[in-house]
Amino acid sequence: MVFRRALGTSWKGLNTHRTRSALTILGIVIGVTAIILIVSLGEGAQALILGEVQSIGAKTIAVVPGREPKGPSDFLSTFTDSLKQKDIDALSRTTNAPHISRIMPIVFGSQSASYGGETYRPTIYGATPLFADIYNIAPVEGRIFNDDEVRGYADVVIIGNKVAEELFGNEEALGKRIRIKEKSFRVIGVLGAAGQSLFLNFDTAAIVPYTTAQQYIFGIKYFHRIVVEADTEANVPATIEDVKATLRASHGIDNPEKDDFFLETQADAMETVGTITNVLTLFLAAVAAISLVVGGVGIMNIMLVSVTERTREIGLRKAVGAKDTDIMLQFLLEAVILTVLGGLAGIMLGAFFSFLISLVLGRTLAVNWEFVFPFGAAALGIAVAAVVGLVFGLYPARVASKKSPIEALRYE
Repeated sequence: MVFRRALGTSWKGLNTHRTRSALTILGIVIGVTAIILIVSLGEGAQALILGEVQSIGAKTIAVVPGREPKGPSDFLSTFTDSLKQKDIDALSRTTNAPHISRIMPIVFGSQSASYGGETYRPTIYGATPLFADIYNIAPVEGRIFNDDEVRGYADVVIIGNKVAEELFGNEEALGKRIRIKEKSFRVIGVLGAAGQSLFLNFDTAAIVPYTTAQQYIFGIKYFHRIVVEADTEANVPATIEDVKATLRASHGIDNPEKDDFFLETQADAMETVGTITNVLTLFLAAVAAISLVVGGVGIMNIMLVSVTERTREIGLRKAVGAKDTDIMLQFLLEAVILTVLGGLAGIMLGAFFSFLISLVLGRTLAVNWEFVFPFGAAALGIAVAAVVGLVFGLYPARVASKKSPIEALRYE
């Protein structure tokens, strides 16, 4: 009964000064809105990236040259020439790796491409016909090159939608020849705009047989990646061990710590992506939460002003029998109500802006960016707002409860 009466009195006190109450909670509203916005977009980005990783296939294993980077200083160690044709030949033997169903070497880099008077610099990918299956892409015009063209160092190329637009404009690209590093390539396929991925932007890509890319574009005898596909998901762990053993034997390595290659699987990529996005989201949410502290200080200041303005009210209530605890509870509840209302308003605004931005990002980037409402962050926002109200409302409430009723009644 006492709590209900104090709650009613607190609400009436806040309702009497609506404008001031609204301005008081502005810091809380902004803080909670920012937290909901950041966490929602962070979870949406994580879901999108994990979806892209999963689309590659759970049976896919990427062999990367160089030592596995343990930190920023190790990043350059991945750019080595340790993966060569002998490794493809060794991995192709069923006696070495019986569960490998398909192997694809990849080389990549950037070179200028030209047609007529137009020039564009796409990302060049050298691969095999398996590229289309593994990365789930297909030309909207033309075809994918075949194994014979790979073996024959064919001068054929599949270009992305953006490349076709930049080089040919409204002109038909199929069958035309473009120049890449002083060599003429015949366009046999054009990818659609839907060929874009978070990891590989196929809209700005030019895909050629890897043999052609090695010989005529990059002038190298090694690979930047070797993609291996296991026959079943259940055999992925065994395939990983087979690949490691085969490559160590091929490279003459007897100590695993001296490996000049490392493997990446879908599970590894998902774990890495999840860790990075979670840390980044938490960091940004922590920065946004600073505004909650600022909002709490603002509430404390306004509550102190309110205590001074309502000195006669406090004196009158004490004169008719209100105890110190009643006065303290009233003002403490006012602070908590303010912050909780601010938290609720922040959640609604954060959800609205998150939905709006997710919609814009999805259409602008042409990706399936889904809106994710962070229920955990919303609950945490309300809880933090209530705690902020308690912490920063405690001092003003105590000041109000300690006022002498006689002096309070004399206050002008």
